[in-house]
This record gives sequence, structure tokens and C-alpha cells, in this order.
Amino acid sequence: MASAIMAGAAELTPKETAIVDIGAWTARGEQDKLSAAFKAGFDTGLTLNEAKELVGQLYAYCGFPRALNAAGTLMKIAGEVKPTEGPAASMPRGSLGGQALPVGTANQTKLCGGPVKGALFDFHPQLDEYLKAHLFGDIFQRDNLDWKTRELVTIAALAARPETEPQLKAHIQVGKVNGISDEQASAIVRRVQSPADPSNLPSDWSPIPVGEPNTAYAKYFSGRSYLHKLTLGQVPAFGVTFEPNCRNNWHIHHAKTGGGQILIVTAGEGYYQEWGKEPRRIRKGDTVNIPAGVKHWHGAADCWFQHIALEVPGTETRTEWCEPVATHVME
Repeated sequence: MASAIMAGAAELTPKETAIVDIGAWTARGEQDKLSAAFKAGFDTGLTLNEAKELVGQLYAYCGFPRALNAAGTLMKIAGEVKPTEGPAASMPRGSLGGQALPVGTANQTKLCGGPVKGALFDFHPQLDEYLKAHLFGDIFQRDNLDWKTRELVTIAALAARPETEPQLKAHIQVGKVNGISDEQASAIVRRVQSPADPSNLPSDWSPIPVGEPNTAYAKYFSGRSYLHKLTLGQVPAFGVTFEPNCRNNWHIHHAKTGGGQILIVTAGEGYYQEWGKEPRRIRKGDTVNIPAGVKHWHGAADCWFQHIALEVPGTETRTEWCEPVATHVME
């Protein structure tokens, strides 16, 4: 399937897979891949009104600009393939009138398996009202998509954006309340965050090429990594790309004088940890100075991650590779 972000994902039906792709590529703004996802969806029985409903809901999670761009792509593809129109929602925007807030509150409670409260909503009641009245009232009350389908596309959109990780975790739990199994939730996240080939990453993901498979050091990494040689001149520099959740083993950069390493994060999000200290979340634009002799590791969060590694000049430099990172260290 041309729109596939990851091959397989047998836990999802073909139609659900297309819906996941629509959510992910809308969130990422990749219109060529979104076009293929819409076509795949229509091939599996997705109707035009269902596709419109998906895009309409996604504005709440991706913003109007990406939703409007997705709507333009959908209009173009619909004109080409002439999909089945299907039933429209019987609850148009505004039909609840003054009942939007109580209806939305009831919907949110049912969706989440209980009342939703928190200090954030006490601090910012305006957002709480918008969520209840508009998102869960006006949007989730519309009846041409069931709530499981709405959560499928929502989880996919949130998984596609590393900055929405807290909302992703919350909606995975909401999805489970509404019929999404653990296997399906895992399949959505894997599909969105683990491309079969890093060439599927958005074209503007990083100014540094992904590079070639890092086979020479593969035994020191928990997953796939890629290496791009930038320079071997005065300060050797390499671009290192990690697939989601990949990390290198604990290691130490030794040197008699000087030495060590500097990391500059160029894309995605990851972790850095020194022995005896808590892991540190690192994001695009962050730098990490690693003195010689410090035992440490670095790697990806649950998304693709890339940094430039600068080898600080020194004498008698070498790298000592140690044990793998315990899986619980980031939990």
C-alpha cells in the first residue's frame, strides 16, 4: 500500500489501517502520502462523508491549517476517484444549542470511563468548556463515525507529533474504553512511529541525511540506527539517526587528555543519561556536553531521533562499550 507508514500491523483491518494513515499524514502535513491514504481508504469501503468527518475532527488535534490542507487534498482525490458518498451526520454543527455543554460532558464521561477532572482544568476552565461543549459535544456527538473510529484517527494523529505525547497516552486509555484493544493501540503507534524505511520520514524532518545503516556498531544498539559522515577534519562529526525506542549501550569515551563528545539534537526527541543520574529528555536544538570518562547512554524516545555527534580532540582516545540500558530506565 503506497500510504503505509509501516508494513504489517495485522491487528488493524485494511479500513482501520487507512484511517490511521489519514490521521498520521494529516498531522504531519504530508499531502502526497495523505492522497495515497485517502485512495486506500476508499478502496476499503471508506465513504466520502466518513473521510470528511475524519478531517473535520482532526482540526481539533492538528489545527485548522493542517485540516484545511487535508480537506483540499481530499477534495482533489474525491474528484478523481468518485468514492461512495455515504450518509452524512444527522447532528450538524450547532444543533445542540444550549445543550452542547451538558451533552458533551456526558459524552466525555462515557468516553473516558468516568468524570475528567484535574488541576489544569481548574486553572484554565475556558479550555475545559471548549473540550466538553465543542469537541465532545459538537464533534463527538455527530453520528456517522463511531467513537472507536474517532479514537483510531485521534491516536494516530497524536502519535505522529512528538510534542503531544501526554495526550497520546491519555487517548490510548480512552481508546481502550471504546473498543480498541492493547494490540490495536500498539499497532497504531508502531505504524505511525516506526516507518519500515526511514525514507518515509517527512522531507523537512532534518537538514542532516539519515545516512546508511550503522552495521559496524549495531551490536551496541538496542534497535536500528543510521550513520552519516559529516566530516573527518579538525573535529570529526557524524549524524546519527535512531529509530523509535532505539538506544545505544552504556559507554565511556576515554582519553589521556581532552576527549569526550558533544551532541547536538537535529530532529525528534530522545534521552541522555549519565551513570547515577536521572535520564534527561532532549529535543531538537538541545546540546549535550559529555566529558571524557563519564559513563552514559543516549537514544530515541518513542519517535525517530537524530543528533550530530562531535568527537572532541584528545590524546589516546577510545570508546569503551558496556552493558545494554535496562528497559525500565525510561518508564
